Amino acid sequence: MNACIRAVVRIGLNRGCEIIGIHGGYQGILDRKFEKMDSRTVSKILHRGGTCLTTGRSKEFKTEEGTKKAARILTVDKIDGLIAIGGDGTMRGLAALQKYWDGKVLGAPGTIDNDLYGTDFSIGFDTAVNNAISAVDKIRDTGEAFSRVFIIEVMGRLSGSIALHVGISSGASAVVIPETPTDLDRIAGKIIKGRNLGKTSAFVIVAEGDEEGDATTLGKKLTKLVGENCRVSVLGYIQRGGNPSHFDRILASRLGAFAIDCLLAGSTGAMVGEINRKLVLTPFEETWKNVKEIEPWMLELMEDLSS
Repeated sequence: MNACIRAVVRIGLNRGCEIIGIHGGYQGILDRKFEKMDSRTVSKILHRGGTCLTTGRSKEFKTEEGTKKAARILTVDKIDGLIAIGGDGTMRGLAALQKYWDGKVLGAPGTIDNDLYGTDFSIGFDTAVNNAISAVDKIRDTGEAFSRVFIIEVMGRLSGSIALHVGISSGASAVVIPETPTDLDRIAGKIIKGRNLGKTSAFVIVAEGDEEGDATTLGKKLTKLVGENCRVSVLGYIQRGGNPSHFDRILASRLGAFAIDCLLAGSTGAMVGEINRKLVLTPFEETWKNVKEIEPWMLELMEDLSS
């Protein structure tokens, strides 16, 4: 997110805007945690994960009175436009705010789950996948050394994007995701078949929101089916941190610059995104009402490569 903030600030300044950073997300508006930003404010943040402005959830903002209060504060403080980075909750918050505020509002997709409709990739997804792949590669070394089966959980409560990308990139035996029905008997059969063919180890990538359960639950079920103890590893928040990848830095910079230019051109009520390498705007409501589906060819590729 820092790369996007940096682009908004520097492109905005170049266009003659005064830029105010809001610390702590929507709660920061209610608490008036405002900071005037200049070019130096965002120096040396491009390589850092997370956000220099910090973020957080706000119960107060979710109420109608809280949203109205935020609108009044933005009006009194003479703020003309707001750009927020986040997932579907952030987009819903912006949609609610524009009902009571005359300023222009745009969102930028910032969620590692990559589940927002209106962009091929969201800010942070590529970095999260790379972090997960690095961890899986290390676990794989242990699995091969000790001839073990590992069940590895990655983030993805409603989306299997991280799991599928990690599975293909790391050579997993199987991937378990919320978008497709999970056949544990088939997965166990693949592990047993591989063992009979001389494979020294196997690992399954599990998205945390799969209908069969999390990695711990699946590990117990597969242990019974496979006939050996399946080790479980939950990667957790390690996926969220670290230095952002080249892809994320470029994507975030493009989206931040695009957001400023769209705002100055009069656009409002939409999320900026990138589809087929083209910058686009998608109305807020479409970002959460439309389901971002997993591409069938990726599922087929995963199946063919793991056979």
